Amino acid sequence: MRSLMLLCIGTVALATTGSAAWGQAFGLPELSKESRACIACHKMESTGLYQQWGDSKHFRGNVGCFECHSADKSDPDAMEHEGQWIAILVTPKDCSRCHGKEAEEFQGSHHAKGGRILGSLDNRLAEVVEGNSAFVTMAFPNGNSAAAVSGCWQCHGTEVKVLPNGELDPATWPNTGIGRLNPDGSEGSCAACHSRHSFSAAQARHPDTCGKCHLGPDHPQKEIYEESKHGIAFFSNIDEMNLDAEKWIVGEDYFKAPTCATCHMSATKDQDVTHDIGMRISWNNRPVLSIRPEVADAKMGLPGQNVNWESRRDNMKNVCLNCHNQNWVDGFYTQYDGLIELYNEKYGKPGAALYALAQPLLKPETFSNKIDFTWFELWHHEGRRARHGASMMGPDYTHWHGTYELARNFYSEYVPELEELVHQGRASNDPAKQKAAEALAAKLDEVLNSTDHRWYLGKMDPEEEARRKAAAEEFQNRYNQK
Repeated sequence: MRSLMLLCIGTVALATTGSAAWGQAFGLPELSKESRACIACHKMESTGLYQQWGDSKHFRGNVGCFECHSADKSDPDAMEHEGQWIAILVTPKDCSRCHGKEAEEFQGSHHAKGGRILGSLDNRLAEVVEGNSAFVTMAFPNGNSAAAVSGCWQCHGTEVKVLPNGELDPATWPNTGIGRLNPDGSEGSCAACHSRHSFSAAQARHPDTCGKCHLGPDHPQKEIYEESKHGIAFFSNIDEMNLDAEKWIVGEDYFKAPTCATCHMSATKDQDVTHDIGMRISWNNRPVLSIRPEVADAKMGLPGQNVNWESRRDNMKNVCLNCHNQNWVDGFYTQYDGLIELYNEKYGKPGAALYALAQPLLKPETFSNKIDFTWFELWHHEGRRARHGASMMGPDYTHWHGTYELARNFYSEYVPELEELVHQGRASNDPAKQKAAEALAAKLDEVLNSTDHRWYLGKMDPEEEARRKAAAEEFQNRYNQK
């Protein structure tokens, strides 16, 4: 454990008597001599970092360089520098010495577990399909994929490797991935949201901070937020958001718009700030099929496995009700649940079943078949966009970037590719492939003849067909009137 004087808020006030104690209730009574020595050099060599620290609460509380970077000689990432043992890396375990509640909540969250993506299907894409092993460093003599190092790892985090001299391997540092695996056994990076060295709460409350990772074709939450009424209100009223307030309670300190932090983390009149971003989420939309968050937490051994989705939804509704009435909030969740059911039942479940049956007819290496990419993008890109769009009231991402592209690729790419696999399997001389082809054909026939998909075969229910014909005629008459 790194040696460090106790910094927790209130320590000095408890240990001191007299009026001076009340004057120094937060932080340390004065800057330590070790930090003064650091500053003497770094304010010349690292002026920008020095000034960022000067704008921070740490500066005002006399918490300096040494208080965060000090290390014991035995620490795995310790290095001797100017007569002191220090560590380049400041981890959530270090921050927990003063921010215990925040660190504990964060360690139990999916954010802190982001580094566990290493070895997943996504990583296989970056490491094998997209990349190679040409990125060779001392800690990785067999190499790494530059696509993973500069891509996946920068958001999800990587396992930071310490070299014999105490420096950090350049394949793993710099890295502020939210789920970084640190040498001291902790997971995550507080600086992912509270960028060092100012560690600004205002910055963490701003949607742009979340946008470093939550954007793009597979999880465009930042873009969805910007198109939503919430995002429009925020950017129209940013000067009235009071982002740098000490106390930041929705409905009291600001009311023009919510940010990502408002909904997922920040305080309400009834809830404290939480650093577990899953405690207000009632669907996990990351997997092939949307599942309840407690199910996902149980798979990862997280404490949230004991918190059901109904309680989490109540937590989020408590946020919503600061600006909306009960009917509005309940109506939104009815709409949201409806979209999740549509995706799961029409595309997710049948799509996954068909892909599983197709396996015996494919080349064994994942992503060596066109249909591997087709199915991956159906759930990982289009399916996620639709689900996330509905969760954050982004209609364009729900529809045009979501369900439209999902349907287009399901019917124009996925189904024809499955049909071709059936044709090839039936024509094979391998009895096993012939059998697999028949099983796939039977399932495909079942799916396409279901209520959701029978329109594709020209088998729409006659009553529904008549209703649609009448609606089309009404539309034409309306716009053909002179």
